[in-house]
Amino acid sequence: MKNGNNMLISRVKQVYLYIFSNFNEEWNSEVKKILSKEEFLIFSKMKKYDKVHSYNLYQKVKSNKILSSQEIYLKLAFLHDSGKGKVGLFRRIKKVLIGDKILEKHPEIAFEKLKNINFELAELCLQHHNKDVNEKMKIFQELDDK
Repeated sequence: MKNGNNMLISRVKQVYLYIFSNFNEEWNSEVKKILSKEEFLIFSKMKKYDKVHSYNLYQKVKSNKILSSQEIYLKLAFLHDSGKGKVGLFRRIKKVLIGDKILEKHPEIAFEKLKNINFELAELCLQHHNKDVNEKMKIFQELDDK
């Protein structure tokens, strides 16, 4: 039951952040240091919640001794959910409760957005929810789920 309680707490935090979080525009200067202009354009079109989540994940990746030296994982932190588009809170809740075909395809949508800009990054976006991945991606997934 401990995992169930942790998952519930995590979901409640997500709803709270979705409603009350604000992306600090000053963070963009840090984001621009990591992403190319084309990548930043994709980031800038993301929903506020996804930007905040991505920035928070970036901070975790930057603090991780294995991933912090891997620029591609710093970029992935910012753009892994770029395929979610402008999906709102209720659709996200629906995905958790009963599934949502559009949200479940967000890795493929992110891949399509990025494949002609940064193919390696696009492939990592495509894989970021897969179960059969390398150790670095497993670490990334754990950080993303916190």
